[in-house]
Amino acid sequence: MNTPAVRLAGTVALVTGASSGIGEATARSLAAQGATVVVTARRKDRLEAVYADIRASGGTAHVFPADITADGEAGSLVDRVLMKTGRLDILVNAAGIMLVGPALDAPTGEWQRNVDLNVSALLNLTHAALPHLVAAARDQGRGVADLVNISSVAGRQAIGGAAVYSATKFAVTAFSEALRQELAAQHVRVSSVEPGAVATELTDHIRDGVREHNEAWYAALETLRPEDVADAVTYVVTRPRHVAVNELLVRPTDQV
Repeated sequence: MNTPAVRLAGTVALVTGASSGIGEATARSLAAQGATVVVTARRKDRLEAVYADIRASGGTAHVFPADITADGEAGSLVDRVLMKTGRLDILVNAAGIMLVGPALDAPTGEWQRNVDLNVSALLNLTHAALPHLVAAARDQGRGVADLVNISSVAGRQAIGGAAVYSATKFAVTAFSEALRQELAAQHVRVSSVEPGAVATELTDHIRDGVREHNEAWYAALETLRPEDVADAVTYVVTRPRHVAVNELLVRPTDQV
């Protein structure tokens, strides 16, 4: 039996959005559990820093920069992972954007960016990865594979002023549950992790006039740290084969 420190030994995990925030923290956490971690995002310099830290801590990682919203990039990324590592056991869809504000005067380009990254890219990458997750679950290793989608509290409770962002996260939650039903018999566990307020770069991209309101709201809370969400993801993927944590909601204690 593997010791707790290497529960993911022999596995390969692909983590999107790994240049910062939840994705970065998740990559570090999975590597600490023995997984070979493939980190992807657009910012190569930030990925290289994550890679260096993982290697310095005794872990194994690979850097594959990519813009997963670009046509064909999701499939190409998965192909590169398979060519490099030969397998894929865990996919964590952590890449996301939160462009919020009143709908009445919202630039529709912001809405499209929410949809492109939070939904379309996630769907395309998942579609490309699924055959390989099914194959990994069939082998003589763990006998299980994991798909973890980072949704949000906004995917359970619609939030005024965040209509399209909420819509994208409801889509992620619904997609995850439908896939869970399809893949359970093949021992591919599909999980949705739904954080509340987390101290990340998400608010940095909100337009002026709206960002200040969101920053004030965040400042009034003792927010989650990215490591808190990474801990939840790691818990999900390190359960025994017969245990599936399909949905995990984690909020700051003082967030109502």
